[in-house]
Amino acid sequence: QVHLVESGGGLVQAGGSLKLSCAMPGRTVSTYGMGWFRQAPGLERNIVAAISWGGDTTYYADSVKGRFSISKHNADNTLYLQMHSLKLEDTAIYYCAARTGTGYRIVADDYDYWGQGTQVTVSS
Repeated sequence: QVHLVESGGGLVQAGGSLKLSCAMPGRTVSTYGMGWFRQAPGLERNIVAAISWGGDTTYYADSVKGRFSISKHNADNTLYLQMHSLKLEDTAIYYCAARTGTGYRIVADDYDYWGQGTQVTVSS
């Protein structure tokens, strides 16, 4: 079983920054396509950013382009999401996901493993 453990969420003022982490104990992140999704109350879980298993290809939702950055750190088997210029509408539970396969996907159903989620709240 693959376990994903997110951390780094919290309360931040609009315009601020947060960095989310997703640890994959006992596994090698370089062998999984991975992504960050988010879900606000009453809404669907949507893709935020995704990265291929080699880290050479990335995808960003239009709403976060230029503000968020996804990366993998193979040495500690961790996926990151650096978030800058946070907006009120970024408030959501953020989930880390992994899939077996080389590429990334932007649909939640295409991912095999999920973390428990971490809350990000942006205040005015």
